[in-house]
Amino acid sequence: MHLDSATLWWIMAGITVAAELLIGSFYLLMIALGLAAGGLAAWLGFGDTAQVTIAALIAILAVVGCYLVKRTRPGDPSARADRSVNLDIGEIVQIDAWHSDGTAQVKYRGANWTAIHRPGITPSTGNYRVAELVGNRLLVDPA
Repeated sequence: MHLDSATLWWIMAGITVAAELLIGSFYLLMIALGLAAGGLAAWLGFGDTAQVTIAALIAILAVVGCYLVKRTRPGDPSARADRSVNLDIGEIVQIDAWHSDGTAQVKYRGANWTAIHRPGITPSTGNYRVAELVGNRLLVDPA
């Protein structure tokens, strides 16, 4: 059985897509795009060198483009600051006094907690909103 070049390119692209489905790496789809471009080049009658060059260029451009787009998007919020993971996020606590080390003791959910503020925020008394849990401390922002 003899397979032509275009068929081999399409088989490689299909195997790469299947691997992506198993692994979950979006970059494999970009490589499969390059392999499909090689198959298209073979179908159009380009020589072996041109097929490999086209496949490599498309794959490289797709991977770099995907990386650049991914880099410009903000990452997912930390689970420590996600209300759907931690129901304490967004709750209001009353801070009556701050210590010199930048911490405060607050009564929250029937227990004493240590609260800390973000760098650059001047601590004052009053209501604060829980923004994140950092270990066993509440990171708070002014409410």
